[in-house]
Amino acid sequence: MPVITPRKALMNPELRRRGIYILPNLFTTAALFAGFYAIVQAMNGRFENAAVAIFIAMVLDGLDGRVARLTHTESAFGAEYDSLSDMVSFGAAPALVVYEWALKGMGKLGWIAAFIYCAGGALRLARFNTNIDVVDKRYFQGLPIPAAAALVAGLVWIMLDLGYSGEQARWYACGLTIFAGITMVSNVRYWSGKDINLRRSVPFIVVPAMVLGSVLLSSYPEGVLFALFLGYALSGYAFAAWRWLQRHRRDTT
Repeated sequence: MPVITPRKALMNPELRRRGIYILPNLFTTAALFAGFYAIVQAMNGRFENAAVAIFIAMVLDGLDGRVARLTHTESAFGAEYDSLSDMVSFGAAPALVVYEWALKGMGKLGWIAAFIYCAGGALRLARFNTNIDVVDKRYFQGLPIPAAAALVAGLVWIMLDLGYSGEQARWYACGLTIFAGITMVSNVRYWSGKDINLRRSVPFIVVPAMVLGSVLLSSYPEGVLFALFLGYALSGYAFAAWRWLQRHRRDTT
């Protein structure tokens, strides 16, 4: 059996690709830490910190893939590590945060709702990983798990800001948690935004719209983020209803 020396490994591109790239995986590790931190904060009763940590994990998760593509450091290891990190940060963490905050006092229904969300997240990631080469890149099949996590964490954050306790908002939390879990494994299509080309020119109105969005986000982040992701979660059903109406009209004419 031939011995593979470090020099041979460097000269062999196939062996080089099996290595672990530090830069993108640092962002993935930071996202994983944010998810773990959210769980710890929820266990200590600091639910606002937990919700914010989930949103920070979203930002970091969005950066790791972009950094890997920009630096040409994509790898199979990075893809698998990213999925495992997503399961902790956007699957287990939101389920545990909302359970500790609102669902714990609901008995079996509470932990069942949290489990539906957690299982939905795991199934969503598994389906995404297996279908990544066969689905239309313009759309996601089912609600993406980071958006589902933002929906649940956003509810916790905005309810705390409005002065509601978990006990007062538990039915809202239960319904939204189950909705997010089921929507992740549904066949409802969601716009992915991957067809946006930032190198093309855009209408001037886009610039003041971005400025206005930044001002609103900085002035009331919990409300704006929750409204944004709630609208995104409902947009898939609205799009499905619109497509059904279009087909129904064609069939009747």
